[in-house]
Amino acid sequence: MRPVGGREMLGKVGHAALTLLSLLLLWQEAAAIEVPLDPKIQQDLKQPPTIIKQSVKDYIVDPRDNTIIIECEAKGNPVPTFSWRRSGRLFNIGKDPRVTMRKRSGTLEVGFRSGGRPEDYEGEYQCFATNELGVALSNKILLRVSKAPLWPKEVLAPVQVTEGSSLVLPCNPPPGLPPPLIFWMDSNMIPIHQDRRVSMGLNGDLYFSNVLVQDAQNDYSCNARFNFTYTIQQKNPFNLKFQTTEPYNDTSYNASDPFGGRKVAETPPSFLSPEGSGSSKMVLRDERLLLECIAAGLPTPSIKWFKRGGDLPAQKVKFENFNKTLKILSVSEEDAGEYVCMADNRLGSIRHSIDVQVKAAPYWLDKPTNLVLAPEENGRLVCRANGNPKPNIQWLMNGEPINKITETPTSANREVLGDTILFRGVQIGSSAVYQCNASNQHGYLLANAFVSVLDMAPRMLGPKNQLIKVIMNNRTFLNCPFFGSPLPELRWFKNGQGSGLDGGQYRVYVNGTLEIKRARKEDEGIYTCVANNMLGNAENQVQLEVKEPTRIIQAPTHQSVLRGSKASFHCKVVSDPSLPTKVTWTKDGERLDLGWRLKKDEESLTIPSVSENDEGIYTCTVKSEIDQDSASARLTVLEDAFLNPSVFSALPPDRPDPPIDLDLSDPSARSVRLTWIPGNDRRSPVTEFLVQFEENRWEPGRWQDLSSFPGDLNSVILQLAPNVNYQFRVIAINSVGRSQPSQPSPRYKTTAAPPDAIPRDLRGWGSDKDNMEITWEPLRDLEKNGPNLQYNVWWRRKDSGDDWTNVTTSETKYVVRYTETYVPYEIKIQARNELGSGPESNIVIGYSGEDKPADSPSELRVLKVGSTRANIHWKPVDLSSVQGEFKEYRLYYWRESSLVPGLVVSKEKKTTGFYTTVPEPSGILKDLVPYSKYKMFMVVANSRFESLPSNNVEFTTAEGVPDAPRFFRINRRSLDTLYLEWDKPLEPNGILIGYQLVYQRVNGSRLGPQQIETFRPNVTHFILRLPDRSARYKFNLSALTQVGTGEVYAEESPHFTNEGNKTVTVEEVKQPPVNLKALIAGEKYHLRVYSQELNSVSSKSVTFKTKAAHIDQVDIATQGWFIGLMCAIALIILILLIVCFIKRSRGGKYPSPGFLTGFTKYLVRDKKDLPLDPVDQKDQDGSFDYQNGSSVRDRNENENSSDEDNKPLQGSQTSLDGNVKESDDSLVDYGEGGDGQFNEDGSFIGQYTVKKDKDETEGNESSEATSPVNAIYSLA
Repeated sequence: MRPVGGREMLGKVGHAALTLLSLLLLWQEAAAIEVPLDPKIQQDLKQPPTIIKQSVKDYIVDPRDNTIIIECEAKGNPVPTFSWRRSGRLFNIGKDPRVTMRKRSGTLEVGFRSGGRPEDYEGEYQCFATNELGVALSNKILLRVSKAPLWPKEVLAPVQVTEGSSLVLPCNPPPGLPPPLIFWMDSNMIPIHQDRRVSMGLNGDLYFSNVLVQDAQNDYSCNARFNFTYTIQQKNPFNLKFQTTEPYNDTSYNASDPFGGRKVAETPPSFLSPEGSGSSKMVLRDERLLLECIAAGLPTPSIKWFKRGGDLPAQKVKFENFNKTLKILSVSEEDAGEYVCMADNRLGSIRHSIDVQVKAAPYWLDKPTNLVLAPEENGRLVCRANGNPKPNIQWLMNGEPINKITETPTSANREVLGDTILFRGVQIGSSAVYQCNASNQHGYLLANAFVSVLDMAPRMLGPKNQLIKVIMNNRTFLNCPFFGSPLPELRWFKNGQGSGLDGGQYRVYVNGTLEIKRARKEDEGIYTCVANNMLGNAENQVQLEVKEPTRIIQAPTHQSVLRGSKASFHCKVVSDPSLPTKVTWTKDGERLDLGWRLKKDEESLTIPSVSENDEGIYTCTVKSEIDQDSASARLTVLEDAFLNPSVFSALPPDRPDPPIDLDLSDPSARSVRLTWIPGNDRRSPVTEFLVQFEENRWEPGRWQDLSSFPGDLNSVILQLAPNVNYQFRVIAINSVGRSQPSQPSPRYKTTAAPPDAIPRDLRGWGSDKDNMEITWEPLRDLEKNGPNLQYNVWWRRKDSGDDWTNVTTSETKYVVRYTETYVPYEIKIQARNELGSGPESNIVIGYSGEDKPADSPSELRVLKVGSTRANIHWKPVDLSSVQGEFKEYRLYYWRESSLVPGLVVSKEKKTTGFYTTVPEPSGILKDLVPYSKYKMFMVVANSRFESLPSNNVEFTTAEGVPDAPRFFRINRRSLDTLYLEWDKPLEPNGILIGYQLVYQRVNGSRLGPQQIETFRPNVTHFILRLPDRSARYKFNLSALTQVGTGEVYAEESPHFTNEGNKTVTVEEVKQPPVNLKALIAGEKYHLRVYSQELNSVSSKSVTFKTKAAHIDQVDIATQGWFIGLMCAIALIILILLIVCFIKRSRGGKYPSPGFLTGFTKYLVRDKKDLPLDPVDQKDQDGSFDYQNGSSVRDRNENENSSDEDNKPLQGSQTSLDGNVKESDDSLVDYGEGGDGQFNEDGSFIGQYTVKKDKDETEGNESSEATSPVNAIYSLA
């Protein structure tokens, strides 16, 4: 088949396969854009044309039709226009009045009602669909008119034959289109009987292996039926004339002596078709293969078929025409080879070899598909096809060979590499339709694939401003479908504030959906989704309302009431106040018609004067617009107490009483009637009776379920198994539950019978190379049907035509010995007992035993090695040498050593399998450790054995990126420093060149700028100075090799000092699973499992967090002890203030220093654990200057100190000139001297100053009040 458009094929691409592979591996491309089917998008989206319907490549039409229709339909936006080429030239439709084109379509209609011949329109047609974005092509459609020619006039002389000789009657039908169907009949229109001796060949000739005198009783006419035109052409008949000296006597004929006692010379076999000892045949892949061997000879030869070098494919091969024709419906490459037919009779045998070659028209491996890209994106079209011979690949763009198109600015963004076109940084205006044509001498394939460069601002596809109502604590999804090109970035916001929602309670999916894992009342609000790309943005809003669930808090209860009394069912409902609800009642699943008698209010249903008709199950259902709830109860109506004095009150339903008086009747071979009297149903009708049985032969005392029956029956027919001694019991079932079992019935034994069942799970398999074990599942006890159970087993070699071999055994397996290695057998089985045999099973295929493969894979080699994978190739074995079921090529490989000096590795062998039957197999070995030396060998395996190993191969993997550091600890040793410590990776995967630490400050949900530190490979710690104590950081640590950055170990700095005390706990274990104990609630842990002997053998690090402990939160302000304590403190302060004011008004002094000092210390100790005041400063020696506690004398002595040491006291006022105005309540006012060193009682005023020594100050890191006045003020 010629290439599309009749143009020459593109020459071979001058790039080596390795170069192409390297380019593709380095190629980074964007995922193709998936355009939604939204009508608005489709309406505005421009799209190149696409062929959606076309006529078949080989289009044969009936000449009697008034119209020929050649189909071509395409879609695109703008709507495509159509044109046609006929036999390579433009087909001008407007100039031919018989040809019209359908509207908005490319389909041609050629009409002949006004004259014309269909033969004038034979030729090769091709359709072109065009719009402003490109041109799409149909296949080449070869239009031909069906022909049914007549047989040439001829007079056939009688055919002279001798008895016993062979004969061929030629047909030679006239060539038709399509070819006719041939069959032979006589002049009376009776089909010629065919058998092993007389049969029709594939060419239509009639073959006689040997001629009998009675063959002359018929004439023979060849008939050709042309299916397309529904006509039959008949050839003039042949007549046979025998040359014999002995008259033929009808009465002397019989099947054992067809020659009527006459002596006819026997002849050895000879081939009538095909001739000679060998021939060849070519067939295309997926087509039908027909091989024929017809032989002459007396007696009539039998035909057998073989395949050299292997068995015939049993699942595919069929034999027809009395074994003279071998047929394979769908041929594949493995069906190629030499087929041998053998004809033999008692005088000898002959063979004919047919060399079958399987070729292939092109077929797809990877068909190119449409590609939609955004501007500046990358992409590729791939067109891979196979065939025999290998097809040539030609690329076309808009119907023109791509190598002949004039260069344009967009051509630089396109590169053709054999069967692949790469696109780099595509631009607007470079949309086109590309055609891939794969062709060889047996046919061609054509595929259209457009590349559409699409730029579109974001669009919201869902409804605007939706209101979503959900039930509290339910999982909720807010949808926001969107589209744009380039693909927009989508973010969600709540109430128009904050950063995007993602993480924690929220999760954003790639399709724009926001998931709220558990909707709460505080999740209510307006959610905004914003899609943004370089062309603009779009947004949509969803209002979420979280509602309380609708619940039935008082459900109806079961009731039993007297007939004529009143019954009430309560159904109290709570729901969200904003959701209207509706309560409905049903009885026994059907809507309840209230009518005039029943009364319903908001919370109950009342039935006055109940009757038997009111009995049933009542269901209350409450529905809101978003949820519902329901509850049910049964109403049982009891007899009137006046009519039945024993009924004094309404009793609840209960389990029924067991049935009584079981009786057996109507016995037969496999059934019996069981009758019983039901017990009291205990105010709940019996809905079901369960019949159980017990037999005393195989499992005495064990009751088993037999059958269930409706509750209104008390006499049933039980279907039973033969030869079983039964007894029965019955259980009644109502809505409450099951009754106790009844008393057992009398025993009933059924008579024996032949087995009904077929043994299950019949299979044949070899436990040794020269046997086959036939096994099956024995019949169950109740399937034996009689005594002395045995099994008849048959087997024979498949497709051998041999008679069945059989054996009878009472075991559950039988071993067939002295078989050939791995050959198929047909097997069947039958159960039998003393009364006869059961049915035979279907035939199953089993196989004899397997042996060790005779050959090993060879020439194992590595062609390309990366850091974690290697491409391996080997020479396969002949599958017949596997001597069993071919399972796989099994590769053994192990890590011999690491190229990192001093690193000890595990040399444990690993395996991987490759199942392939291609002539040049290959595979990819994955998950290798980089920078290591490996060894490997290969075997071929069947189900039981492996072959000897292939040659050993050594190879080394390339350097890769390292694993994460073994550990990464962060310790906070002081308030302003973090100490970071780590260890080298377990697997460096190369030569370490250092470490990279990336860290950034964390402030709530915001991250500061990244800072990067790099370290040499021998550095495993780092000290970070904090700008302030509250600073928190996020750290990412990774090791480096020449290849790049390895796996990241992420950590965050601790909140508090004690949080940094991270420890590594090592626990020795023998085998999984392991329970980790003594973990802290709510803490984050890293877990890694490694080998104690080989540190390089380690799992990846797993991070998990323990659940937070449940703590009952108590409001301290509501506790009685706290209120009492506060009242006591307030009372003491009030008393102290009163005493102070009394003393001052009298000109007196403060209370005794012991009282004040003790009280002040108490107040200070109560506040001791509070953090430092912001104004506190730390001296160089580590002590603190408690300014609020300095005495008057101290201030006087330090007037010349720095401004830092003269900050005003708390409670003091500062004048406009900056001087400190003393408090009205200064201690100086109470002393006699200006220096304020002593007061009237001679005590030193420094007693009121709590002077902390250096050690205590450093230990507590807190500030204390230093005077009672300031302490009081601080409390006030």
